[in-house]
Amino acid sequence: MWELLSDCLLDSLKDCALMLPVLFLAYLLMEFIEKRAGEKLNQTVAKVGAAGPALGGLLGAIPQCGFSAAIAGFYAAGIVTLGTLLSVFLSTSDEMLPILISSRIAPAEIVKILLFKVVGGILAGFIIDLVLRLIKRQRATGSEHIHDFCEQENCECEENIWISALKHTVKVIIMIFVLTFIINVIFGQWGADFFRGIITNIPVLGEALMALIGLIPNCSASVLITELYVEGVVSAGQMMAGLMANAGVGLLVLFRLNKKVRENLMIVGLLYLCAVVLGVFTTLIW
Repeated sequence: MWELLSDCLLDSLKDCALMLPVLFLAYLLMEFIEKRAGEKLNQTVAKVGAAGPALGGLLGAIPQCGFSAAIAGFYAAGIVTLGTLLSVFLSTSDEMLPILISSRIAPAEIVKILLFKVVGGILAGFIIDLVLRLIKRQRATGSEHIHDFCEQENCECEENIWISALKHTVKVIIMIFVLTFIINVIFGQWGADFFRGIITNIPVLGEALMALIGLIPNCSASVLITELYVEGVVSAGQMMAGLMANAGVGLLVLFRLNKKVRENLMIVGLLYLCAVVLGVFTTLIW
């Protein structure tokens, strides 16, 4: 048991160490926008926000989970739209790509999987933003929202952008470390065999179950889902549903920074629904 705990502790420290630079740079950028850029960037931010799902879908495919955490912070600060947030969450690949490559999956199949995730995330993001604009529920974006966010977080953003960014990063990374350690212990105790027993080949149900596993806010979930696919335990559609629902630690950061609990739950519901639909669609055309 002590060996398991020590291994989980080391793994959690490693995960957080890899994530730390991404989070710090993201918060540093937010502080810079709030203090140095001011109102001149309002229109620019709004324009980028409109095209955000396309950029977010592409960046989310980078095999690391730090960006999903960063984009959650951007959303909480009012920098990006909901569609952009979900496009990143859906396309986030975490550890998928390294595992597929190391498992000697055919390059053409890997490219196909990545395209499905990226295109699915981008389309879902644009559709969500379009619907919100049509019903006039899209919230505004701009640097003034970063100021509100900083006040909400009780950071002294005016003193020094480096110190303020460090304060934000420390708050979030401590939370991520604690929860990552807990989840790693759970995975280490029961392993993949526990989850194999609850995954079936029943249409739609399989995708729905895998998407639930994907909602586990940890990079380990993407490892498990990808390994199950490599070993032939789940289909491509079930894997896609699980990986699209898996936003790494992005959901943890979202709940930590965005104080609107109902809105956060709605986002989780949208993420889950999109993941299941895209997973079923993948099963039909794969």
